[in-house]
Amino acid sequence: MERQEQAATDAMMTRIGQVVMLHHAGDREEARDRFLKLWAEIGEDGDPLHRCTLAHYMADTQDDPDDELAWDLRALSAADELTDGRVAEHHDGLAVRAFYPSLHLNLAADYAKLTRHEAARSHLRLARAAVGTLSDDGYGDGIRSALARLESRLDEADPAGGQTPGPPRQRPQR
Repeated sequence: MERQEQAATDAMMTRIGQVVMLHHAGDREEARDRFLKLWAEIGEDGDPLHRCTLAHYMADTQDDPDDELAWDLRALSAADELTDGRVAEHHDGLAVRAFYPSLHLNLAADYAKLTRHEAARSHLRLARAAVGTLSDDGYGDGIRSALARLESRLDEADPAGGQTPGPPRQRPQR
């Protein structure tokens, strides 16, 4: 029975991967439709690895920034339910904590699109705190570069860093 469950698990991850390839090939709308069908199969209480993976990629197919945020929040919520053992079944040698830099980066980008700079900076801090879990490889370097670019964009858009300046200081009258 356990072997059948593992085969079904692998089959769902394969199906999600196929839709990801469809999206990367440029068919965003078809990918979104197929992801929705897979989401209906997985269900709100389905395997957290499936939900996290699908929601993570589904967010990228959204046209509305609020919808993108909702899917990225689903991915984070599912990641919070994951165990290292479950992740290792599909990603050899990977721990759940390695998901968090990317998940928080995506949320920071979502909030930045929505001009919610304080929330964006909060998720940037969380991503930076978790970035040490990434390897020094192309993927890790890509996440670190994306964090730096987003931080720079936020600094340009909101130089005060979400802080509202106080009243102007007045010199005492003599």
